[in-house]
Amino acid sequence: MRKLTCKTQNTNSTQILIENGLKDHIFELEQFFGAYRNMVIITDRNVAKHHLVSLKKQLKSFGGTVYGIVIEPGEQSKNLSTLEHIYYELSEYGITRSDAIIALGGGVVGDIAGFAAATYMRGIDFYQVPTSLIAQVDSSVGGKTGVDLTVGKNLVGAFYPAKAVIVDPNYLKTLDDHFLMDGMGEVIKYGCISSSKLFVRLMGYEYQEDLLDDMEDIVTKCLQIKRNVVEEDERESGVRRILNFGHTIGHVIETYFDYGTYTHGEAVAIGMYNITRMSVREGITPEENLKNIAVLLDTYGLPKDLPEMDENRVKHILNNDKKFEGDILNVCVIPKIGVAEIVRVHKDKAFQLFT
Repeated sequence: MRKLTCKTQNTNSTQILIENGLKDHIFELEQFFGAYRNMVIITDRNVAKHHLVSLKKQLKSFGGTVYGIVIEPGEQSKNLSTLEHIYYELSEYGITRSDAIIALGGGVVGDIAGFAAATYMRGIDFYQVPTSLIAQVDSSVGGKTGVDLTVGKNLVGAFYPAKAVIVDPNYLKTLDDHFLMDGMGEVIKYGCISSSKLFVRLMGYEYQEDLLDDMEDIVTKCLQIKRNVVEEDERESGVRRILNFGHTIGHVIETYFDYGTYTHGEAVAIGMYNITRMSVREGITPEENLKNIAVLLDTYGLPKDLPEMDENRVKHILNNDKKFEGDILNVCVIPKIGVAEIVRVHKDKAFQLFT
């Protein structure tokens, strides 16, 4: 078993456990779940049919009562209406500050369950059991929770790290290939911003089976990078901004198409390619890097090209980006594969990212 600890100045530490087959041994984790009178698993309909019964049974072995809240899958559910429904369910179950919420699912479930835990009764214990690749390598660690508004992604939320994150790459076996490749968008991001060795390694896989065989190592490498960045900058005031590589463009695309046309990983892939295309034009990045990113995105079936979008609506969405400081947008670029830096773009020039 791989074990990591993510500890920041402002919050208690998050324990991270990574192991193939761990999902069938959660009943052994009494140090995390043994003391709760009530636990609530929040999941979505797709994940529930594969994994909810098993997790419920294992958590019940600790002697408490275990409830389930099942939401509709997809980014469209990550909104205030769904959050309100979760609050009322928690109230009906009599959940108190001495109980716990467990997110069983991908990034959407983790974000909304974490925000519910952060805000219900002003905060109750929270655990992550991520079942998608995006959640396993990225969103389950670092404490970002929240919901979307129609005008922008993740505009309402809180920093609320999980007490523990339980990662089993075997959960990925029930993912459709499309969503596995979607998660590779975030994996590629980590190679781009922090590990040229990971980037090269990803270029070497010919078969999906080989990729899955190595997934425990890949997930661990990504989470080591994420842990190191979060420990240095929990609230995204400095170095943590490099984790947003491709996300400025990606979030605009997701919002523009109402979270239905492009998945998060697909939108980030388009963002990574096009922000690098811009940094090549500006002389920041060698063109060879852009070609290598294109090869890797093509290898995993991820898109590169910007879709056609109305300029005025793009500007309206972009202006709500959380990465703005006054009139300055902080944008991550990569001078070379494995190295990231932040450039400051004035609001008047920010739309050039989409040209």
